[in-house]
Amino acid sequence: MDMVSNRSLLPVAAARFTAAVRAVPPDRWNDPTPCSEWSVRDVVNHMTGEHLWVPHLLAGQTLEDVGDRYDGDNVGTDPVAAWESAVTASLAAWQALPSDEEPVHLSFGRVPASLYASQMLVDLTVHCWDVARGAGLDETLVPEAVSAVLAFLEPQGAALAESGYFAAAVDTTSADAQDRVLALSGRDPS
Repeated sequence: MDMVSNRSLLPVAAARFTAAVRAVPPDRWNDPTPCSEWSVRDVVNHMTGEHLWVPHLLAGQTLEDVGDRYDGDNVGTDPVAAWESAVTASLAAWQALPSDEEPVHLSFGRVPASLYASQMLVDLTVHCWDVARGAGLDETLVPEAVSAVLAFLEPQGAALAESGYFAAAVDTTSADAQDRVLALSGRDPS
């Protein structure tokens, strides 16, 4: 799989996520999502926090450098504006990154930015579906992002659930790439 393409897909996946966030009806922010124990607002808060970290990590800072400044509520009374501000800064940092081989300090060690980009693409894609499902929106994801995420997740198999980042994979007989991504990430696409 070409990791560079995953970095190049971040803007289009972010645009799809942003469209979903903007479309959340006012009365659906507290509705449940496929992420156990997370509401629509909670998923957007999580993603906002993830993208607030990006400029720091791409600039070479460590988790210790950033500390706990993005723990808790990152969206306040305006989740849409908070998300848009965070993702704008995140995408600018990705755009300014000189190389996909730049080292990034993550919770499991120092890795190339290409791996971080792949993980961010997974989050943007899967959590977009979570927001859409929870808010009753169109659940169609960006096909190119889905294909890239599937190519990233499939080889990891059972290790996905063991990582603690995903629930156990859901069995599916579907050949649809989106359904397979969702099933691999512990979500029932039906």
